[in-house]
Amino acid sequence: MDTAPFTGHHFPLPAHAEGKYYFPPYITLAHLFHAPDRWGLAPRTLNSYQFQYVVEGIAEYEIEGRTITTRRGDLIYHSPNQLHEVHTIPGEPYICISILFHFGRQHYPVEELLGQDRYLGNFAGHKIEKKLSQLISHYHQPGLSHHAACQGLLMQLFADLSGWKQEQTETEGQHKIKAKMVLIRNHIAGHYNREIRHKELEQLSGLSRNYIIVKFRKAFGMTPFEYMTSVRIERAKELAIQTNMSISEIATTVGYADVHTFGRMFKNNMGVSLSQFCSSLVTE
Repeated sequence: MDTAPFTGHHFPLPAHAEGKYYFPPYITLAHLFHAPDRWGLAPRTLNSYQFQYVVEGIAEYEIEGRTITTRRGDLIYHSPNQLHEVHTIPGEPYICISILFHFGRQHYPVEELLGQDRYLGNFAGHKIEKKLSQLISHYHQPGLSHHAACQGLLMQLFADLSGWKQEQTETEGQHKIKAKMVLIRNHIAGHYNREIRHKELEQLSGLSRNYIIVKFRKAFGMTPFEYMTSVRIERAKELAIQTNMSISEIATTVGYADVHTFGRMFKNNMGVSLSQFCSSLVTE
């Protein structure tokens, strides 16, 4: 995981990246990590940038003396050589996506895009969450197409995160519309395992179908029904990780009567099957 010493943010190309990536960004680790109880990391530094996204549970992340309590949906990052440590809460679960990357000898303005605040925001149900999951799925699959997909997804994440920051300044009217979009999102999240029609969302919000689609996409980066699919995918992953349910049982639980339809949906969205995704889970 570590690379050779460097000056500033310019890295020599690590040996394990040769043959896998032919140009930056170089992704040196991307996995879904299920922490044991009372897990933690002592203070350390890395030669890479790191994204840490909370899939489930809670953990305290300290970066350069600042403590950030992270929960479901929170995304943080730190830069090379920044002192950091992690502590989980006894009795609380902690599942996270961890991605380490750098740009070799090339300079890339990561801090200019993402800012100096190491807490980037909460992206539960956002397209950013989906892309983080897709990245780790591709990372664990062999072949240049998967390597290219990883790099493309990482660059898309930079663009999405930068754009999301710019959209945080809202007028009062925009804030009210955003509140209705959150209402719709929460309704879908609470009823994802049954059929939901546009008429139901119109009655809930008092807004028209087309207006809902436009504003929901602006708020969360996807349409309401794309969001419902993403909720089903996240729930399916949780069940696959935390239970002994079969894929057929998982499909039924998240709202699919036919396991083959569920399987096609999952692979079309994630790039890999549910069983392949689970193979990327690590506990050490």
